[in-house]
Amino acid sequence: MDVKIEESWKEHLQQEFEKPYFRTLTDFVRKEYAARTVYPPAKLIFNAFDSCPFNKVKVVIVGQDPYHEPGQAHGLCFSVNDGVQIPPSLVNIYKEIEDDLGIPAPRSGDLTRWAKQGVLLLNATLTVQAHRAGSHQGKGWEEFTDVAIKRLAEERNHLVFILWGAYAQRKGASIDANRHLILKSPHPSPLSAHRGFFGNKHFSKANGYLSAHNMEPIRW
Repeated sequence: MDVKIEESWKEHLQQEFEKPYFRTLTDFVRKEYAARTVYPPAKLIFNAFDSCPFNKVKVVIVGQDPYHEPGQAHGLCFSVNDGVQIPPSLVNIYKEIEDDLGIPAPRSGDLTRWAKQGVLLLNATLTVQAHRAGSHQGKGWEEFTDVAIKRLAEERNHLVFILWGAYAQRKGASIDANRHLILKSPHPSPLSAHRGFFGNKHFSKANGYLSAHNMEPIRW
């Protein structure tokens, strides 16, 4: 199956595209886009991969679902298009960056600037029906994104995996902590941020680790 995805990722994930689960997933997603409003726009389903080639990845941030309201989702977890109100979780991420690194919160919620520096902003599920959170869970996306994380964890060294909340932590459970830096805390959602997301200093810790392994830190 010819999947339109960035070439280095295509090379590492090609075997997945030929598996029955991926064909079933593709059929489901095509039908959903034809019959309903689905986010992100179809051309941006693989935006996380397209914006951050396999060998350029330095940091992986794991999300769960795309945003499901109009104009928000564009294929990068926690990120929204320019001009869209910044969602509460991202507001809290910006607060932690300001407390941790002294960088004032930007007005834009578009995190493409992170992706271009090597931050893979990967949702576990890459599509969602409008106004229906979780509507595309359990259809095959999780298996696909598990493999993407596994390929990085096994074929690259000294990456930073940022796992906020129990869901992301389960998804990253098999990553070798002797080979990579794994940063865990509660989710930045307003429901849980005060239980340990604030003050986690993940952004300075990530940059310290990258610098220690001769990699350019991220300009958060």
